[in-house]
Amino acid sequence: MKDLLIALALAVTIEGAIFALFPAGMKRYILSVLDTPESTLRIIGLIAAV
Repeated sequence: MKDLLIALALAVTIEGAIFALFPAGMKRYILSVLDTPESTLRIIGLIAAV
């Protein structure tokens, strides 16, 4: 359980660092996700989960 919490903390830290270092790039990325069809997002999500 401790390893899972450490992995989760690391993922959140990395995500936060990306937003802190590249805020404009992350805004562009989020806007591009909004324009992506739902079917494509589903496929990407399934691939990421596996």
